[in-house]
Amino acid sequence: MLVNRVGDFFLLFAIFGIFIVFDSLDYDIVFSILPFFINYSFNFGGNFISIINLICILLFFGAMGKSAQIGLHT
Repeated sequence: MLVNRVGDFFLLFAIFGIFIVFDSLDYDIVFSILPFFINYSFNFGGNFISIINLICILLFFGAMGKSAQIGLHT
């Protein structure tokens, strides 16, 4: 049950990230304006991280946690 909550946490942050960056959760809108956000990044601890990469990583970890893949299994 704890592992499932970790997956929920990452998926929630991914959804919030998508909404904050694109102002929408509709796939048609997000994928149509995605090319305009390719070069967007932010500074985190001296490292520049792409917004798109961060959202993809959060979605990946969320899916791993929800399906109890290696690294987040008990």
